[in-house]
Amino acid sequence: MNTMAPAKTEPDETQGKSLRLVAYENFTQQILNANIRPGQFVSQRELMLLTDMPLGAIREMVPRLEAEGLIKTVPNRGLQVCHVDLRLIRNAFQVRLVLEREAVANFTRTASDADLDKIERAHRDIVRRALAKKIDDRLLNDAQTVDWGLHDMMIDAMGNEIISNIYRVNSLRIRLIRLEHVVLKPEVVLPTMYEHLELIAAFKARDVAKAVELLNTHIENARQRSMGNFG
Repeated sequence: MNTMAPAKTEPDETQGKSLRLVAYENFTQQILNANIRPGQFVSQRELMLLTDMPLGAIREMVPRLEAEGLIKTVPNRGLQVCHVDLRLIRNAFQVRLVLEREAVANFTRTASDADLDKIERAHRDIVRRALAKKIDDRLLNDAQTVDWGLHDMMIDAMGNEIISNIYRVNSLRIRLIRLEHVVLKPEVVLPTMYEHLELIAAFKARDVAKAVELLNTHIENARQRSMGNFG
């Protein structure tokens, strides 16, 4: 009886795709962790160290990052993480506004009362902590997580993978903008939480028009804070 297993080629291809995905996810996590800075030049070898991935996976990841505008190849210099300028800020926040307008309208109609109560408690906890003591790095990070978490939840509630993927890539651009020009400073934590609480109140009232209006103001305030650093 021939017990030799047939040659397998498909798992190798699947593994290759998995490595590319892991390399990409590791790269984006480095952005979130502020280990990759806007405008920074990096070599493929440096990307190997940052992502803990083999060179082959890095080479296959680079075209995706270039297509998404997260890096670009500069002749005689290497790979450059996207540079933050006024054009990037305008474009990134415009994309955010277009996507979130539809998302906030949908969320106002469909979010469960239980989810809204949970979101509200998280925001009020940040407010309570901010009023009780000096805003330190831990509180600042928690506030940023609560801030981004609400926006991500609204987008994902639409149940559209294409929109979610576009939003995730644009969010990475926003993160790079915030690394270059810190948006959620200690003095902005409470105003940001209060803006969110107003938005949550509109959710609870199922007032779509009010929610969209508050979202417009919230995103415009964030955009102006970013652009103000170029003044």
